[in-house]
Amino acid sequence: MLTARDWFDDGRVYVVDVPLACCALETQAAAQGRPAVELSAVPAGATVVVALSGTITHPVLPAIRAVLDAVPAPRRVVSFGACACVGGPYWDSYSVVPGAGSLVAVDHVIAGCPPPPEALTGYLEEVRRELLG
Repeated sequence: MLTARDWFDDGRVYVVDVPLACCALETQAAAQGRPAVELSAVPAGATVVVALSGTITHPVLPAIRAVLDAVPAPRRVVSFGACACVGGPYWDSYSVVPGAGSLVAVDHVIAGCPPPPEALTGYLEEVRRELLG
């Protein structure tokens, strides 16, 4: 069961976190206390942001693809942390994917090792402002 967090508790912006490694601690800290719902309960017309956080390896690609396929279009994808952006310090490992952009179109990258939780919230505030016009 996939869950999404109603980031601003207003039914407009939901986040599906794909926690892969240490940066997941930062995305989960940012999500603390935000209401979670099953992905199927996200209202039509809401924006869903998929946050890929941590090292992406070839063995987990099928699981990541399953999450991405389960999130309805249109969706936004955020690459959170150096590993998710470009492979991080593990970029030359045989099992590491050189960033989420090699898997899926990424709408926004948040670099850092790790980036602070506020960086994710800052991007989501931009998305919300864009939606509100």
